[in-house]
Amino acid sequence: MTVVVVESPAKAKTINKYLGKDFTVLASYGHVRDLPAKDGSVRPAEDFAMDWEVDSKSAKRIADIAQALDDTDRIILATDPDREGEAISWHLIEILKRKGALKGKAVQRVAFNAITKQDVLEAMSHPREVDLSLVDAYLARRALDYLVGFTLSPVLWRKLPGARSAGRVQSVALRLVCDRELEIEAFKSQEYWTIDGTFVTPAGASFSASLQQIDGKRLEKLAIPNETEAGAIHKALQDSNFSVASVESKPTKRHPFPPFRTSTLQQEASRKLGFSASRTMQVAQKLYEGVDVGGETVGLITYMRTDGTDLAGEAIASARNAILKAYGEPYLPSVPRKYTSKLKNAQEAHEAIRPTDPMRTPDKAKRHLDADQFALYELIWKRTIACQMESAEIERTTADISAEGNDGKAYTFRANGSVIKFDGFLRLYNEDLDDGEDEDSRRLPLMATGDRIGVTKIEPTQHFTEPPPRYSEASLTKKLEDLGIGRPSTYASIMSTLRDRGYVRLEKKRLIPEDKGRVVTAFLESFFMRYVEYDFTANLEEQLDRVSNGEIHWKELLADFWKEFTAALDEVKDLRVTQVIDALNELLAPHIFPTLKDGGDARVCPSCGTGNLSLKLGRFGSFIGCTNYPDCKYTRPMTAPADGVEAVPADGIVLGTDSETGAQVTRRIGRFGPYLQLGEPVEDEKPKRASIPKGTDPASVTLEQALRLLSLPREVGIHPETQTPIVANFGRFGPYILHDGVYANLESPEDVYTVGLNRAVDLLAAKRSRGPSTRGRPGALRDLGQHPEGGAIQVFGGRYGAYVKHGKINATIPKDKTPESITLDEAVALIAERSGKPPGKRSKTKTPRKVKRDTSATPAPRAKRAKKTAPAA
Repeated sequence: MTVVVVESPAKAKTINKYLGKDFTVLASYGHVRDLPAKDGSVRPAEDFAMDWEVDSKSAKRIADIAQALDDTDRIILATDPDREGEAISWHLIEILKRKGALKGKAVQRVAFNAITKQDVLEAMSHPREVDLSLVDAYLARRALDYLVGFTLSPVLWRKLPGARSAGRVQSVALRLVCDRELEIEAFKSQEYWTIDGTFVTPAGASFSASLQQIDGKRLEKLAIPNETEAGAIHKALQDSNFSVASVESKPTKRHPFPPFRTSTLQQEASRKLGFSASRTMQVAQKLYEGVDVGGETVGLITYMRTDGTDLAGEAIASARNAILKAYGEPYLPSVPRKYTSKLKNAQEAHEAIRPTDPMRTPDKAKRHLDADQFALYELIWKRTIACQMESAEIERTTADISAEGNDGKAYTFRANGSVIKFDGFLRLYNEDLDDGEDEDSRRLPLMATGDRIGVTKIEPTQHFTEPPPRYSEASLTKKLEDLGIGRPSTYASIMSTLRDRGYVRLEKKRLIPEDKGRVVTAFLESFFMRYVEYDFTANLEEQLDRVSNGEIHWKELLADFWKEFTAALDEVKDLRVTQVIDALNELLAPHIFPTLKDGGDARVCPSCGTGNLSLKLGRFGSFIGCTNYPDCKYTRPMTAPADGVEAVPADGIVLGTDSETGAQVTRRIGRFGPYLQLGEPVEDEKPKRASIPKGTDPASVTLEQALRLLSLPREVGIHPETQTPIVANFGRFGPYILHDGVYANLESPEDVYTVGLNRAVDLLAAKRSRGPSTRGRPGALRDLGQHPEGGAIQVFGGRYGAYVKHGKINATIPKDKTPESITLDEAVALIAERSGKPPGKRSKTKTPRKVKRDTSATPAPRAKRAKKTAPAA
């Protein structure tokens, strides 16, 4: 009997069928141990000794593996074929050694790129040892991430209340997003004009052309700056005679794209399918681990975390057969196509992402897949087949149309077009673009040099230059890859981390930095610039790759990094908060103090007129306040009011007087946005306040509307069963009713004021029927189904957003998903990720039971150290 260990239970079940009764296949469920989330887990002073912690669930799984080894003399570690998989195998060996479970046992490592019977059996026949160079690279990367997070976080807390680091690589990605936003804010749009014409050939065919030259001089984009000059050109061309000056046709070829690697799959799935990076990887994982096809579980694609673009010989042969069968000989090149990655340090030994069987067309696979799985499989299949097809043949044509204007100048218009003579791979697949349009595919009508050309119209058109577009997940991934930052296994987690921590938000598929993210980035750029520099981060990735290649020792890399990093920390420790604020005011000025239309000083307080506006750091985040505080209490959110939006003084805009109390009703703006206030503070008693609901224009709020909002919460009535009140109000997620800790959404804002007792009772009953309700938590919004390990998975709405729940584990639903759209598979993945995280804040004197800790990476003795704890950045 041989014990085989893989990462997932689904994979274990499939591989067990392939290997037969002489093998026992068990799952590790991913990583089995990690660095504890507390100070001292990595100790530079002890030659980078590292503590590791095994959580209770992993401990049980390891115990099962150890027990299975009692009846065998061999263990085969078949974790994923990447650096993370190599690290998991190493961790398992170290833990099992400490348990004494490996005495007299042969330990082997195998890796397969696809979960098919042929691939698995082939891998089993070629075992090897664990690659310790890859393990060293993992240790170095894990230590770097830990040291940056746990050393930088306390500094951020002291200098920026409420902030925390986004992580070593995530901070650089966040800087890209924030720098792009600064570019957009600082951008000054320029007016320019083009002269476009619609012309007619002697045969009566119509085509369009644009003015390119005047007296032989090429026009640059901004050459015609205003309407006056455009009008003069337009006037000069009236009644001019046009003719064809030249026609040039040039045959070209367009070659197919390489097969997918991780980053290009994420980019194309974002463009074509609208998937986030994390969603793409979740679906790809399912296709890799296998689906039921005719009663047998079969992996449909090869391993999806790769930076290689090579294809196995048998895959190429199968793809060529599929092309010949489906499209015929003209679409099959005479020799197979070979691709190599242009990326630095690409691991060419890793195969590209492809179907395990190119003859399994999307139509054949469709009935075994859900909608998302089918869409991604079809994308991968088409890209793989297309990469081995013949090139497309395109004829590009350029025609110059000239005329002499009535001002004596020579004017030349140019028309471009292209014709696909042979579609080749384009018959099956074409890659989308992130920004801008593809090449012009218009076909020009037949014309010859010297032909007289008729004019339908000559039209000047006004344009304005546009700022660079915000990053999408796809274009940010491409940018990171171009810079050499991050690796295939990290792109999805980078995107998720930035969103989950509230540093960016996704709107219309574009990443927009939140104020919290901009403040953290500005702080790091001001005081830790080296560590968010693109070249520095890319170079560090190269050094980690050198470790994985066995060229340098991992502790040598850590020592060099730590020496410089601690020196930078020492320089920042003594900074006063005022110095930090001054630096942030300067760096964030285009965002928080945008130029005023009237040319006035954007930093002068609009309330008192004598103080200056400045960034303020509060417990709940950053905001803008007056330097004359406490005499002037003007505040506003970090984001300045848009052009045309009135400035609200510190003491508010008076809407009128409440007839019942005689107190003034004012509309104000605070650090959290616009709100209403009734009266003024009296001694220690705060006045009544009410937030203006989202979607309501503050300037449109009347006195009547303000008094209605200030009257909330409204008691709807007494619940007939409990004899306790039901109240209606506005919350973070819109209008709702509340009764004994159970919330039910209302359809419209007006319902807050009009909903009756009977309807409220019905809504609450319907809400309770969806799931059990516990103290302070509403009932379940949805029942998703059963967890693979047993127990229901439900969706709940919480104070800080929606989350999924399994047993005692809660996992927040990412911002790119909604309670209505999240699937059972996605929820299982979120719960697995959550349960696999290291524990949070711990007791300073006790270690929780059922937690195993060891220092296998470095056996150095543990020195005394401070007991201060800090959560991971």
